[in-house]
Amino acid sequence: MAADPSAPNGDGAVNASVKPLSGLADALVEEARVAAAAGHRELARRRFESALYLMRPPPQVGEAAAIFRNIGNLYFEDGDFAAGEDCLAVATAIAEATGDRSALARSKNALAIGYWMRGRIDDAERLYAEAGREAAAIGDVKLLAMVEQNLGTIASMHGDLTRAIKHYERSLNGYRELGLDEQVGNLLNNMGLAHAHLMQWEEAERIYLEALAMCAACGDVRTSFMIEINRAEAQIGRRRLADAQVISQRVLRRARALNDVRAIAGAQKNLGVVAREQGTLDTAEHYLGEAFASASTREDLLLAAEVAREQAELYSVMRRERQTLQALNTSHRLFSELRAQRDLADVARRMRGLEQRFYDIVSAWARSIESKDPYTLGHCERVADYACAIFRAIDTDQSTLFWFRIGALLHDVGKINVSTDVLNKPGKLTPEERAQMESHPVAGVELLKGVEFPWDVLPMVRSHHERWDGRGYPDRLTGEEIPLNARVLALADVFDALTTDRPYRPAFAPEEALRMMREDAGRSFDPTLFAVFERLVPTFQGFVAAASGARPEVKQAAA
Repeated sequence: MAADPSAPNGDGAVNASVKPLSGLADALVEEARVAAAAGHRELARRRFESALYLMRPPPQVGEAAAIFRNIGNLYFEDGDFAAGEDCLAVATAIAEATGDRSALARSKNALAIGYWMRGRIDDAERLYAEAGREAAAIGDVKLLAMVEQNLGTIASMHGDLTRAIKHYERSLNGYRELGLDEQVGNLLNNMGLAHAHLMQWEEAERIYLEALAMCAACGDVRTSFMIEINRAEAQIGRRRLADAQVISQRVLRRARALNDVRAIAGAQKNLGVVAREQGTLDTAEHYLGEAFASASTREDLLLAAEVAREQAELYSVMRRERQTLQALNTSHRLFSELRAQRDLADVARRMRGLEQRFYDIVSAWARSIESKDPYTLGHCERVADYACAIFRAIDTDQSTLFWFRIGALLHDVGKINVSTDVLNKPGKLTPEERAQMESHPVAGVELLKGVEFPWDVLPMVRSHHERWDGRGYPDRLTGEEIPLNARVLALADVFDALTTDRPYRPAFAPEEALRMMREDAGRSFDPTLFAVFERLVPTFQGFVAAASGARPEVKQAAA
């Protein structure tokens, strides 16, 4: 769903908890509240700051703390977290100096929002819990309802949607008890999103429409953008593409008028997906490119990761394999950054799906290259199976094994530049033809250059034809100068070449192939690795039979 939809709730400018002031200061605070609700955050900040200059301690200290919280939240909305934290530090200091427990709890809640926006989920949850305990102790029903909403957002990010909905329902009861209609739109947005994740489409749509009505009544334009973005994504999930397009175009038009970068990026992403599904691929590329740039400008990792994932699907449809891998890799890198910050169930789920798609794309590309040579159909898959069996014996890191398999599948990608006549020639190659054939490792690296794989795949592509004695190609590396993963791959590659039919000779039996390779241990192959390989060869047939199905060992590596 939308990258950053379930915004936590704080007593920010839209819902300012500033007590009535006198004269001009009071008017400025009200103008700031209205401006922020309409999405004019810079104007709102200026009005709040002007109100601060008109205040005099001590009677208005509490009001000043609330304004600093409001300004901090506005900075968070714009992605300026350092400025936001500075403002909240002032608000916290004021609350501590005056012994105002309510103000202190609200400052913790506001700071937690900043942590949440940057992916520091555990820190956010800890502060929300502290704020909630304080709110319950002093009987602050409004703050408690806000904290329940925010804890629901955290539960949703951990993948516990049932618990999230329960938090939201408790929050909704609190808001309605106090008649705080202005808080309800944002909360209902979160509830609708949770139901949409559960594919409870009708309930999600009902909640979204109720949320939009509440936002319209309160003039909360910013939240209405997020609701519409989530609603459009639900329509995409239901394959109601025309409805999703109309909603997204409306959001984009209104968000551009207010320069709301977050909403612009979300609408552009949806329009890109709709265009791709409708087959207007150039339009899809334009919208998704704009969405990625907008999300990157805002440093919105989750939205940028999701957009890159959609770009990969688009490039796959367009049969632009290199760009497909680049986009998948970008998405994986961004999701990895999020997961490194905190191990969230939602991010982990998306990464598993992403790695499966990465595997599918690479496998399809390998098969398309092999189709040039009927004698090598299935070669890359078999080599990957053999090589992974060897690699597993020397490295048990499952995540490493996954990317090792990706490298093995791509090892012959450079053969796309070798003519079919040379690949299928039954006789001896001429020196020119031999040079063309031996160019494929370097060509493969050139094809993949610019794809920043999470693991070093390129040495496997470049160096799998190097020999232990230095007589290989393209770089004449010797011994341990050859990357370990390429030495492993070389064993698997030669074994498969020997045990399959080729244009110039029939296949050798596995036993004969092993005998021939044993004679070359220490010349062509790393002798230590060959000993491991030799022990494993009797298991290869069973391994290949198992691997032709779901490849359970490799799929675990993606988890």
